This record gives sequence, C-alpha cells and structure tokens, in this order.
Amino acid sequence: MSIAVIGALSLSACGSRGEKKDSAGGKDNNAATTTVVIGVDAPLSGDLSALGLGIRNSVELAVKKANSTNEVPGVKFEIKALDDTGKPAPGQQNATQLTADDKVLGVVGPLNSSVAQSMQQIFDDKNLVEISPANTGVALSQGEKWASGDKKRPFKSYFRTATTDAVQGPFAAQYLYTDAKKTKVFLIDDQKTYGAGLAATFKSEFTKLGGTIVGAQHVNPDDRDFAAIVTQVKSSGADAVYYGGEYPAAGPLSLQLKDAGVAIPVMGGDGMQSGDYIKLNPKSQGDLATAVGLPVESLPTAKQFIDDYKAAGYKDAYETYGGYSYDSAWAIIQGVKKVKADGKLGDSKARELVRDAVQGVSFDGVTGKVSFDEFGDTTNKQLTVYTVKDSKWAVEKSGTFKG
Repeated sequence: MSIAVIGALSLSACGSRGEKKDSAGGKDNNAATTTVVIGVDAPLSGDLSALGLGIRNSVELAVKKANSTNEVPGVKFEIKALDDTGKPAPGQQNATQLTADDKVLGVVGPLNSSVAQSMQQIFDDKNLVEISPANTGVALSQGEKWASGDKKRPFKSYFRTATTDAVQGPFAAQYLYTDAKKTKVFLIDDQKTYGAGLAATFKSEFTKLGGTIVGAQHVNPDDRDFAAIVTQVKSSGADAVYYGGEYPAAGPLSLQLKDAGVAIPVMGGDGMQSGDYIKLNPKSQGDLATAVGLPVESLPTAKQFIDDYKAAGYKDAYETYGGYSYDSAWAIIQGVKKVKADGKLGDSKARELVRDAVQGVSFDGVTGKVSFDEFGDTTNKQLTVYTVKDSKWAVEKSGTFKG
C-alpha cells in the first residue's frame, strides 16, 4: 500500500489551542485553521547525527505530505525539531521546552534509551504523547523488573515503533550461535542504557543455547583507543565479538581488531547498523548487526516513502529509523484525527485525549502494521540481521524472534 493510500485511510491532525481563518485555499475554505506542531527530539549534531537527521527529515516528510494533501481540512502541520546531541541532559531540557509549547500535541523521539529515561516523566506529567522510532531499552515500557516477569508500564504517554532488546539481543544470539556457528564470544558494552541492556539480553540467550562468553569488558561511549581490549580479545580465543553500543565507538573498535590480525566478526544492534559505521571502518567486511523490523527497501509499503524522501532532496539518508520515524509521526497524527472527529481538538485536555487515542491506533504504515500493545510497545516483532558486503549493509536474514 502506498503512502498516499495510507494517508487517505489514516492520516489525521493535531492542533493548537488557538485558531484562525483559513486563507490558504484548502479543501474546506470555511473551516478554521489550526496550527499543529509535532515535536522532534534527536541528535541533530555530534557523533550520532547521521541517525538523528534521518529521524527529523522523515517526520518532516510526513508533515509535508499532510499539508500538501490537506488530509485534515483546516489543519496546518509544523515540526519543532530540537537537538539532544545524544545526551540525557539536553534531552531533559528539550522535553521541558516541548511541553511548554501548547501547540505541541505529540513528540517523535528520542534516539537513545538513556535520553528517553530523562524525558519520560516530564512528558507524562503533561500527558504529552511521545513515540520513539528507535528506543529498545525494555525497562522504558515494561518497568525495571521486567526480566523477572514483573512487567508494569511506568508511563502511559510513552510508545515506540521499534521493538525492544528483549527480542533484539536474543535474536542476534540465535543467529550467531545457530546460523553463523559461533560458540565463543567476547562481550563488550558501552555502559549506557541501550548498550548494557542489549548485551545482557544477548548474553542470556547465547549461554542458554550453549555458547560461551570467553571474556567481557566495558568501555565508555567516547573511547576511541581500544588497544587493551584488542589484546584481551586476541588472547581469549573468541570467534566473534558482540558489542552493545553505537557505531561511533563500534567502528574504531572493529577496525583496531582487524588491524591487529583478529579476523573475527563484530556484531551489534541497530545502533551499529549505520552507513557511518562502514565509513569509520574500511575493514568492516563480514561484520554483523541486527535492526528492528524488515528492511525498508524490501517493503512494498515503503516504496512511496523512499521515492518521496529522494524527491525531497535531503542530503542526509533516512538511515535505520527513517520509516519508523515517519510511522511514529503518522500514529500521532492518526490519534489526533480521532480527537478532532470527536470535536475535542481545542479541549483543555487535548493532549490527554490524543495520548489515549494513540493507544488504539492501527494502520498500515511504511514499516508494516503499526499498532501498540498494553505497554506501548510495537506489535511488530520482526527483525533483520545485516552483514557488511562490498562496503554496504546487506540483508543476511529476516525473521521473528521465537523465545
């Protein structure tokens, strides 16, 4: 299904408290015009900006589509994109800024699970719906005790279109052990919420399958000299490295391993699966990464999105989370459409109503079926393993984790 068709079925609007007469000559010239803002929080500068800019551009594309087709007569969409640089403190400040703007009825972002932790309470206190296209830390939606089976949703306003590390880490472990026949792994993580959580879920499944963790180390996200760890990996007998973290450190780590003659694959999660990883590591051939969902380029539902993105002339790629960002914006828009249909878009509780409406959204999006479970997690549990071939990420295997 094309984006145009999806839009006709499910696109909606979110609005500000104030209204003014429409002079733009839309489909309904007699309707009042409501200025609508969808917030975006992502790293628009710094090491992770390749992913962040793809998120921002994809949300902007959804907004442009809504405006150009006048899908919601009398509503004009805008975005308000703020830079968190991939760090919790700026993210927290951005959350405060976005909640203070009455025109903002939904936010797409952030990229990092650690940033989300700093924002969730602020958004929830103001009933402002937040949908991340990228967060995979399980506790964000299921509570800190989720691993023991005690799952409790901490914040009603938090949703995500990306699946969680509860399935991503084990999916990687199953591939590495069963498909790639790797039995001895050296485990490394960057100590951040995302990286540490991903490594932990990988380890649990890998050892359950019969694999051995022959060594483990922690690094800092800003580290670029891994000489000590390279020595440890080399002497460990590992036939693979699993890295819980993101591409700015993963790229140099893998390159230094290869330069030292450690010719084993480095595998990571969706935070590693970026074109910039390959730019940082010209010897990345054979390295592996999982990413949420199926490859966007293979989905018929994504063709219009890809075409529209190219036509828009963005100099930055939509990257791993582009389709999920578009769908996150679409979910907010669809939730607000219901509120508008009920005649309550200008209500003082509009944000709360939008939040509740998003819980029930269900539509065919860029990345497939978009809907949320009782925790605000996506119902789409599909994942893909990629490998570097000929200086590009190539699909190795797609599937659904079976626990």
